Amino acid sequence: MNLRRFIKIVKALPHHGKEPYLSYYKVLGFYPDRIDLYIEATTHRSSSIRSKKGRWVNNERLEFLGDAILDAIVADILYKKFEHKKEGFLTSTRSRIVQRETLNKLAIDLGLDKFINSSTRNIAHNTNIYGDALEALIAAIYLDQGYKMAKKFVFKKLIKKHLNFEKMLKSEVDFKSRLIEWGQKHKVDIVFEVINSSTDEQNNPTFVSCVKASGIEIGTGSGYSKKESHQKAAKVAMKKIKNDLEVQKILIDEARKQADESVDVVSDERLAQEEA
Repeated sequence: MNLRRFIKIVKALPHHGKEPYLSYYKVLGFYPDRIDLYIEATTHRSSSIRSKKGRWVNNERLEFLGDAILDAIVADILYKKFEHKKEGFLTSTRSRIVQRETLNKLAIDLGLDKFINSSTRNIAHNTNIYGDALEALIAAIYLDQGYKMAKKFVFKKLIKKHLNFEKMLKSEVDFKSRLIEWGQKHKVDIVFEVINSSTDEQNNPTFVSCVKASGIEIGTGSGYSKKESHQKAAKVAMKKIKNDLEVQKILIDEARKQADESVDVVSDERLAQEEA
């Protein structure tokens, strides 16, 4: 047994069998060092708690960090698992793993839903809080135990135990990934923008997003998270592109025109530099 592992075991001894350490141990497979991080990760903004410094704390900041870490970990795992697959396959597969629907299911399979502290009035419209909490939990693991442990958790506790790779690969790619792949194939820039955010009658946050291809708006969608609104906007856009060849032609022609203009600008700048 190495020294670092021995120290972790000794540090865990005073909390062994005590709540909430034991409850998190059953989910994580290890005893947390900084229990406050995990409590923060499972605290929805509707039940924010005041820290000793007087700051209101919830899992939104950890969710932001966890989203980036999860992307990196899944990319790391897929890159090594599928050695001969191209970038497009890796991108679409990662998108299917980290999409909100998958994360919500994984969070429930893990039992994380039982830990979430939320006072939101309509949980039916806030099922994304499960996936959000899972991302926040991954950030908590990263801050508490480091990248290696966070990766081990994602692989063993989520992917290996609860995710059927073969079934997932046969399932349909999410609309946002499909649209981005189409844009990469035809050299068309795809950009998603949140154009409005508000709350509904029950004070649940809502978002409206649009998607632009070569600067042209081709779809809008609304949802109870930014990612959900992006998916719905992408679904509208993919339907429009699939059913209207004229729209496809306009977008591709516009992309080529912009590329040509960019080349002309660079050429003019070089000419001006040479003359100077």
